Amino acid sequence: MLVSDLKRAIREIPDFPKPGIAFKDISTLFLNPVAFGSAMDRMVSRYHGEKIDLVAGIDARGFSVASVLAYRLNLGLVLVRKGGKLPGPVEAEDYTLEYGKATIEVHKDSVAAGQRILIIDDLLATGGTAAAAGRIFERLGARIEGFGFLVELDYLNGREKLPPDRVFSLIHFEE
Repeated sequence: MLVSDLKRAIREIPDFPKPGIAFKDISTLFLNPVAFGSAMDRMVSRYHGEKIDLVAGIDARGFSVASVLAYRLNLGLVLVRKGGKLPGPVEAEDYTLEYGKATIEVHKDSVAAGQRILIIDDLLATGGTAAAAGRIFERLGARIEGFGFLVELDYLNGREKLPPDRVFSLIHFEE
């Protein structure tokens, strides 16, 4: 499938989760096995052969993408969870979303100093969540090799909060 076909497989829901936000619902892409498979093949192809030790998936839709990448690239998977969801000792970071504030956490023992991390989420909007995940892993001594997204909302400029040479987004929405 072409990237334009993948883009058309994503449903837009106006005024969710609040008025003025046009939510990009990737669940419709996930429901289509051809579109989902094509998207995952493209993401895997982008990172095949890179020097990465672990894939980190951001709660919750990022888990779907990250788990496929981790499996297909034969790498471990680290879960970046919303605050209060992990049982062990955690490293936490507060951040701002496009429509509020939140906290994410990672188990402190999920990464060793010097490990190379690929951070994956379903969507790059304002960049707050991914940047917060990057700060957590840096404090834990990891090296951030890249940030990967299924979708990027270019008009929200989230890429500006991340190292631009380390960001890959498969599908772009300009407005």
